[in-house]
Amino acid sequence: MTHEHSFYGPLGDPAADAGHRDHPPRVGFFTDTSVCIGCKACEVACKEWNNVPEDGLDLLGMSFDNTGSLGANSWRHVAFIEQERPLGRQDAGLSGLPTGPSSTDAAAAVVADALADSERGGGDLGTAPVHLGFPSFEPPGAGTGAETRTDFRWLMSSDVCKHCTHAGCLDVCPTGALFRTEFGTVVVQEDICNGCGYCVSGCPYGVIDRRPDDGRAWKCTMCYDRLRGDLEPACAKACPTNSIQFGPLDELRERAGQRLEQLHEAGVGEARLYGHDPDDGVGGDGAFFLLLDEPEVYGLPPDPVVPTRDLPSMWKHAGVAASALLAASAAVFLGGGQR
Repeated sequence: MTHEHSFYGPLGDPAADAGHRDHPPRVGFFTDTSVCIGCKACEVACKEWNNVPEDGLDLLGMSFDNTGSLGANSWRHVAFIEQERPLGRQDAGLSGLPTGPSSTDAAAAVVADALADSERGGGDLGTAPVHLGFPSFEPPGAGTGAETRTDFRWLMSSDVCKHCTHAGCLDVCPTGALFRTEFGTVVVQEDICNGCGYCVSGCPYGVIDRRPDDGRAWKCTMCYDRLRGDLEPACAKACPTNSIQFGPLDELRERAGQRLEQLHEAGVGEARLYGHDPDDGVGGDGAFFLLLDEPEVYGLPPDPVVPTRDLPSMWKHAGVAASALLAASAAVFLGGGQR
């Protein structure tokens, strides 16, 4: 495989820079966290399709989060963040939101009709109150509508490898185990990985990780095998709200801009895009997000910079220093010979 050298020049097309010719458009993920319901279907689908080992069912003391963070055995991680603040209008305008190729114009009407016909107060849904012999309580936000949830809000977000334009993990891999695909994504070949761990320190997001049993590095492949078969990744396929949207990266960025504008017009001023800017410290992400708070709230670095960014200038300065040292040594040698 051909290694890319990200910061030796502009890199608008990482697949072409890696040596792929006549490649398909670069694809990626746009995760709209404003419509994530925390169901973890993406985590399950990822594990099932990619045969990722089960990594425990410890709730970690953080709501229903049993994974905690991305790792070698968690290629998708759904964060649950509870805030003592109103829900606001984060769910504004969902009926008009473009939600990907699987949606239809009639989807909103179908949902509305289904809600109109549904019985309220439990019954068939199995949500009728049950008396257990001790005082009952109603947790905050236990009402029936978003307008009643005034004491707190949940921020939920499905995190994943960013498939960076400038990929530090790829730059430092000494064996070629990491490679850039024709789709612009970054994949680890586990049969070539020697477990050196350089890629772990080369990732500005802390995504890539090694399994303790064999020491090899693992991370999301964006379901490379499915992409080659003209299928969308398993996580996006399984997402019931289309919070995880997959497609050509340029199209996703345009769609994300429209959604951000829609939320701002609805009064959700804190909504922002993360990882979409090609001028940031990683050249833009192949998986970017719409967030409803600061990146740090979601456990994301506010200003990620790929560690290999300064390698060209470092080598240049090292060459200048070496030349100066050689010149000084030659001067001393010649001066001693004259004496």
